[in-house]
Amino acid sequence: MTKFDAKDIQDKRFWFVYFLIGWAAALQRHMMWLQRQDSFKQKFANGDEQEYLSQS
Repeated sequence: MTKFDAKDIQDKRFWFVYFLIGWAAALQRHMMWLQRQDSFKQKFANGDEQEYLSQS
């Protein structure tokens, strides 16, 4: 394991990587949420919505 000292925390690359990892995790979570919403719509769609979903 590497040790972190005060210089590493002040390094801009450290913060960029930290932000990038956080952004990727948030994007992954958002995509999972969208997939869950789509599966819910397909499972509980009524007749009108079912026709719309089958066209797309």
